[in-house]
Amino acid sequence: MEDGEKGYRGLNSEEVQKRIDAGQVNISENHISKTTGEIIRCHTLTYFNFLNIFLGILVIISGQFKNLTFLGVILCNSVIGIFQELKVKNLIDKLAVVTASKAKVCRDGVFKDIPIEELVLDDLIAVENGNQIGADCVVLESEGIEVNESMITGESRPVRKKPGDTLWSGSFMVAGSGKAKVIHVGKDNFATQLASQAKQKKRASSEMQDAIRRIIKVTGTILIPVGILLFMSQWKIEDMTLSNALVNTVAGVIGMIPEGLVLLTSVSFILGVGRLAKKQALVQEMEAIEALARVNVLCLDKTGTITTGALEVVELIPFEEDIGHMTAAMNEISFAFDDVNPTQDALMAYFEKTGQWKVKSKIPFSSDRKYRAIEFEDEGIYVLGAPEFLVKGNEKLDEKVNACSKEGMRVLLLGKCGSIDMESMTVEGVVPSGLIVISDCIRPEAKGTFEYFASQNVDIKVISGDNPVTVSNIAVKAGLEGGERYIDANTLPEDFEELREVVPNYTVYGRVRPEQKQKIIKAYQANGNVVGMVGDGVNDVLALKDANCGIAMAAGSDAAKQVAHIVLMDSNFASMKSIVREGRMIIANIERVSALYLTKTIYSVLLSVIFILLARTYPFVPIHLSLISGTAIGIPSFILTLEQTETVTSGGFMRNVLRISLPSALTLVIMMLINQVLAEFMGFDQAILSTYNLILAGMISQMVVWEVCYPMNKRRRTLCILMAVLFVLAILVMPGFFSITNIFNWRMIFIIPLMVLAQKLLGWLTKVVRILTKQH
Repeated sequence: MEDGEKGYRGLNSEEVQKRIDAGQVNISENHISKTTGEIIRCHTLTYFNFLNIFLGILVIISGQFKNLTFLGVILCNSVIGIFQELKVKNLIDKLAVVTASKAKVCRDGVFKDIPIEELVLDDLIAVENGNQIGADCVVLESEGIEVNESMITGESRPVRKKPGDTLWSGSFMVAGSGKAKVIHVGKDNFATQLASQAKQKKRASSEMQDAIRRIIKVTGTILIPVGILLFMSQWKIEDMTLSNALVNTVAGVIGMIPEGLVLLTSVSFILGVGRLAKKQALVQEMEAIEALARVNVLCLDKTGTITTGALEVVELIPFEEDIGHMTAAMNEISFAFDDVNPTQDALMAYFEKTGQWKVKSKIPFSSDRKYRAIEFEDEGIYVLGAPEFLVKGNEKLDEKVNACSKEGMRVLLLGKCGSIDMESMTVEGVVPSGLIVISDCIRPEAKGTFEYFASQNVDIKVISGDNPVTVSNIAVKAGLEGGERYIDANTLPEDFEELREVVPNYTVYGRVRPEQKQKIIKAYQANGNVVGMVGDGVNDVLALKDANCGIAMAAGSDAAKQVAHIVLMDSNFASMKSIVREGRMIIANIERVSALYLTKTIYSVLLSVIFILLARTYPFVPIHLSLISGTAIGIPSFILTLEQTETVTSGGFMRNVLRISLPSALTLVIMMLINQVLAEFMGFDQAILSTYNLILAGMISQMVVWEVCYPMNKRRRTLCILMAVLFVLAILVMPGFFSITNIFNWRMIFIIPLMVLAQKLLGWLTKVVRILTKQH
């Protein structure tokens, strides 16, 4: 807290309460986690749940109650989903409190930090570089305020704000500081009226979620018409009772419902969010887990990732002025600005606050300008910033800067100026006064982190606002492969197509402006890469917003945290190793077991259509599918999703899943048709035919489990054997319950050659599908 400034009193407690009572509070509807009610509704009031209940009613009407076992599975799925998501919600809500944006508000004459959702109409707030504007405000006082309104207007160039101008919610401060008065709150904010689209980040990309949504859309569309046609076809079969027609229809329809796939992905993502939270990573968007797992280019800033960010002034090198006058100037400049960043901290720690020179005007630092400037009444105009941006063609200066940069030092130039233009925020006629040399320490864990990402085929790219030689030398010392390949961003091509061509050639980018970071990210994406961006400053916001997965540090600016998909609570880049590993395990496990679920959906759709056309009895009843699903889908998928593996396929989710599920489903359909021919030829009754159908379908499903478990380890082999034994025991011990005949019957002799045929057919179809999907 600090006392009110310049006589500002702000609202008093009574005025604040009146506005709260009137509903004039900055309440936001954008929350990271769902409410408890939303979670329960999400897992219960679904299209597929209602459809399953309807199918259950049909089975009840049929009187064949043992075929209701599928409803027990649906109930368990919903309970597990609700329980797990509520458990994760509690964890996320605790972390979200830490990352919530704050506003410095003046109340009863005292400035204090409060969550932006507690702002009320007419509140007086203090704004500074790095803040995200949480409510529409009018500027009362401006110390060089500049904001980026790209999330609202699409224009990334900073906009200068003077007293009387409006600060729009959703924009963020890139330079300066000042005071402002809240003029709109909650739904009345400009960004909210734009349906919150401008304020929100680009959603993390999720190929898996998109593919599953397409599957759901297709199956959800065809379920009802196919179900009606299947019932009509079953009802017309000679000697078919209404009870059997209903049960056969239910079997066809429940097989087509991919509810297990939906539950698997949602619960896996939810549990993944929880596991990442325990590793101090707050996932603000679940799709980010997949994007994180598939990242193959990871861009990051130097400060706080490769280095500790704890800067220290180590040397002053005078040029046109003696070191005494240079120190006197820096004593004034270091304390004349409100910037909050490591460089400012280092300057304030080295120099002393004197306050002897009277300030006339000043230009605050911005990542776009790369300098700050100040005009004193009697001592003239000084500028402090990046040497390359202030003085060009000075060989003596360049030589000194390069020498320091090669040692991995950061260099600032202090210069005297001929003039300062407050309208254009520029200076002219810069004459070097001296250099301030600043050191930064390499993080001891940086080398191990880089080695891990290299082993995972993830290319690290360092995108920094510092001198490229400095950044390159630090990167090489830290063990970054290719760290010697650097470029000054000022020499990068403006044309996007040319930029796409050159970015693969470099690992380190120096003197990068914020909008250039964004362009570099987009260039890598245009080259077919999945790009992650790690940043903490306001200069990283545009890149974080457009990356496939934006990762911010909790210690960073509000604006960076709000646009990021994931926030590192410990602000430690080294923790990215365990976070990426966790993300990859989640996605690899979902990819593996999705083939189990999709196989059933594919063969159920095909069988339903074929048996409608053939006008023959559907080969399964619901109890058959319950046994197959339990031993070849439910239990194996639960066990396999707990495995610790990091292998994420690069061929795409659908291609990888279809590579296993399509040949398996086709094999099963073909074998069911062969069974029909055999039954007709041998005169088998329905009980014998059902036994053939169940055994062959179960065997093929078990083969899918073996394929999914490959390469085998002790745990997977044990799982496969146990599931096969469980399936066989169910058939041997309870044939009547599963509506089949005793298998010790001479008519079952043909099952052995049919099993061999099914194995050979599956092998052949698998090769064909792999050739067609170009996955040898």
